[in-house]
Amino acid sequence: MEPLRIAVQKKGRLLDESIELLKECGIKIDNGRDQLKAIARNFPIEVLYLRNADIPQYIQDGVADIGIIGENTIIEKNKEVEIVKKLGFSKCRLSLATPKEMTYKDVKDLEGKRIATSYPVSLQLFLDRNNIKADIHEISGSVEIAPNIGLADAICDLVSTGSTLFKNGLEEQDIVLKSEAVIATSPKIDAERRAILDRLLFRINAVLEARNKKYLLMNVPTDKIQAVTALLPGMRSPTVLPLAEKGWSSVHTVIDESRFWDIIDELRITGAEGILIVPIDKMIL
Repeated sequence: MEPLRIAVQKKGRLLDESIELLKECGIKIDNGRDQLKAIARNFPIEVLYLRNADIPQYIQDGVADIGIIGENTIIEKNKEVEIVKKLGFSKCRLSLATPKEMTYKDVKDLEGKRIATSYPVSLQLFLDRNNIKADIHEISGSVEIAPNIGLADAICDLVSTGSTLFKNGLEEQDIVLKSEAVIATSPKIDAERRAILDRLLFRINAVLEARNKKYLLMNVPTDKIQAVTALLPGMRSPTVLPLAEKGWSSVHTVIDESRFWDIIDELRITGAEGILIVPIDKMIL
């Protein structure tokens, strides 16, 4: 069986999170220092370590069957690849930013302005949607200094925390697009490798479903079970088990971690005790 070829970024946070995801899927990869490719020991995949900007082309050409890459790169490179799964990590946004002293009410203030960016395709699409004509200056690296040296009136660049913009006297104005890591597939992937991809996606879905979910256990007076379970969203319905102590039951369910703090006070007021939150490693729906 030919392995599924997965293209990943050679270095950086996206690489680290991609490899961590594969490891959480039970896939063991011996990726030594400066390797260009590595074979998994216990799953039919081969990992290719490539320059981030080159990955969409390799996927389109079928050199790689799939890639784990930022959605923004796919849009910018405009290659014939299909996004089959959004992964929820490496989130960022491509934004317009202007010097703090520049008057900016809305995107129309960019009419006729010079905008520096490393993402000319994405920026042009945004400007076209808003019927704005501006002069795009394509540069690579250190985009944020362009207004300070007189090269541009504004910039369009990736933003995560905004600290780099602040340090350079810039203010984020409009979001051009939002991005996260995705799995993209090649139009040339064959049936055998597609079957491997389906197996991989099954594992990935199980890992991602578990990441923001927690297993909730609590002891509840039997006569309060209906009131407590009414507060609990679950996969179907909470599990209720009788305890050795008469008049008490144990209630089990799965909830979004973010919901727990919204309902904890109501659970306690309703009579729940001994409340435990347990991490979930994998979740098969």
